[in-house]
Amino acid sequence: MSPTIARRGFMKCALSGAAVIPMLRGVGAWAADLTPLDPADSLAQSLGFVPDASKIDANANPTFKVGQHCSACMQYRGKPSDPTSGCSIYSGHSVPSAGWCRAFVQRG
Repeated sequence: MSPTIARRGFMKCALSGAAVIPMLRGVGAWAADLTPLDPADSLAQSLGFVPDASKIDANANPTFKVGQHCSACMQYRGKPSDPTSGCSIYSGHSVPSAGWCRAFVQRG
């Protein structure tokens, strides 16, 4: 066995690295590439999405609790301080940190 790297092995490593590096970009840069979620979207409507949780009437929506918003949810892919980020529920869209929907799960 030779300790040198064969050209084929080097190319495999280089191509694998080229595929992984874009995934390692910051979440903020990724969120900038997403389109904002439209509250009229059928999935958003079915989950009661609102872009501003402070405007929810807690009496009309019994699953909502004061203090819940997207940036405090486990589905929010960004940091809590990010103004918008991706959401694992709304693939391909960004959601505002102040938003809310019935898929809310408190971050641990």
